[in-house]
Amino acid sequence: MSGLEQLYQQIILEHSKQRSGEGLLDPQGQAAATNHQYNPTCGDEINLRVILSSDQKSIESISWEGDGCSISMAAASVLSDMAPGMSLTDFQALIDDFREMLRSRGQIQPDEEVLGDAAAFAGVSKFVARVKCAMLSWVAAEEASKEAAQASA
Repeated sequence: MSGLEQLYQQIILEHSKQRSGEGLLDPQGQAAATNHQYNPTCGDEINLRVILSSDQKSIESISWEGDGCSISMAAASVLSDMAPGMSLTDFQALIDDFREMLRSRGQIQPDEEVLGDAAAFAGVSKFVARVKCAMLSWVAAEEASKEAAQASA
């Protein structure tokens, strides 16, 4: 295992143990939406809430509660760290880049400048059965952000 792969593995393990964003936050009147995703293959499950900023053009916070493997829980934690402050457009672009990397079966090297700690999931793309684990919270966030934006429009 290369040094980079070891670093990526360590990032995933740290995020799975010390989870950012865990525990659903009260939106306190701000535009928000909650989305539930379930992976019947392995039993991973997540409820994720996106709260928009007061101008409803960016992500205020992402919080979640869930149960699953270290990959799915770490992916939710990384997302909760990365998303706050991002415009909705940039947030969707991040999700699209993450999805493209995970679907590449290891053919796309992650751009750490774009993906930050989410680049740690590059190795997951080689294991098709684990891609959905990593994508679970990201799909929930994508759906919740769209729903929150529509509800506030």
